[in-house]
Amino acid sequence: MKDLFKFIVAFFLGLLARAVVCRYRPHIVMVTGSVGKTSTKDAVAAVLAARFFVRKSDKSFNSEFGVPFTILGADNPWGNPLAWLSLVKHAIVLLILPNHYPNMLVLEVGADRPGDLERILSIATPDAVVVTRLPDIPVHVEAYASPEAVREEEFSPAHALSAAAPLIICADDPYAIESAKSTPAQVSTYGVAVGAGVHIKMVDFNETDGVVSGMRASITSGGESGELVVKGSVGSTTQVLPMVAALAVAKAFDISLTDALLALDAYEPPPGRGRLLAGKDGSLIIDDSYNASPIAVEKALATLAYFPHATRRIAVLGDMLELGRYSVAEHARIGALARDSADLVVAVGIRARAFANAEGRAEVLLFDNSHAAADAISEIILPGDVVLVKGSQSIRTERIVKALLADPADAEKLVRQESAWQRKV
Repeated sequence: MKDLFKFIVAFFLGLLARAVVCRYRPHIVMVTGSVGKTSTKDAVAAVLAARFFVRKSDKSFNSEFGVPFTILGADNPWGNPLAWLSLVKHAIVLLILPNHYPNMLVLEVGADRPGDLERILSIATPDAVVVTRLPDIPVHVEAYASPEAVREEEFSPAHALSAAAPLIICADDPYAIESAKSTPAQVSTYGVAVGAGVHIKMVDFNETDGVVSGMRASITSGGESGELVVKGSVGSTTQVLPMVAALAVAKAFDISLTDALLALDAYEPPPGRGRLLAGKDGSLIIDDSYNASPIAVEKALATLAYFPHATRRIAVLGDMLELGRYSVAEHARIGALARDSADLVVAVGIRARAFANAEGRAEVLLFDNSHAAADAISEIILPGDVVLVKGSQSIRTERIVKALLADPADAEKLVRQESAWQRKV
């Protein structure tokens, strides 16, 4: 009965959203892929806002519900009947009366199970597509026949593009490069690979007064060059690549590199994606607690391993969920990486217990949940420690970040601080 209700609601929302798209005909940029979609979406919106009236997906609302909410310009009304009535009224007004509607929509789209993106594409057809990384073992793979099936679905918005429409892909991703050959789109690339249209060189930590404050990289695009500075966040996959993808979108829409970099100067990374936060007792937290997939954890550990000026490098890692039959092997692989990248590994959850059996030099502490881990870690933090915190959404590793904050007021910068999340165990 619940599934039937969701189907009816999604169908009705889709009808309203499709009607609004037909009424106003905005340009639609879709952001798809397995890693870094929300950061990419936010960076793309920041760059395009320099020239267009832009609306973007809120947070990570990328489903058959979240996409219509964005198109309609409505908040999520779940659990509030009056809000649903308001949404319908708002949609009718949009359809009947002239409105100052955005001429550019930046929509994050995601797939939890087969067919999700097909349903979204029936609502809105993209005019441009950005594909983030498509890793060997993507998240949500347990719902699919194979990793390749996940990659095919995540790439599917590209096949909806008309001839010569912009398709922006990562030059370092062999799956995206190969898949792009079967589309009529105008392909643009970004990344560190030689020949990338927007080329990244010399990625490094950015320091202010001897303290890491973000990342920096040299960028070349066509005949232009400049320096990209990521403020308040670290990680090549978490933040540098999304911002460079946005520069590639800017190029596709004839926005100069200089103007695009200026637009990104005001960009603020989303919560839980490599954000730097002051920790208690003079420690520093890398808050990457939004979610976790093998490729994302691997890249986060690489950032931690080379983080400068650290007394100790501590990796607090929760279970990686939705990996199905790949779960055991991937937790073992990540466990070995963690034990070689950190001085101390804190494993949170049943699956993460595999870290203790992996090869490596670092000690491993085991905890069943984030509550227990938060209490214990708070007692062992030392001045100068750099603490990476990452785990799948349901492990709620943001609770650990919250317990480690030097200033409790910084909790407003964390993910899942809404009252609905706080009521959950």
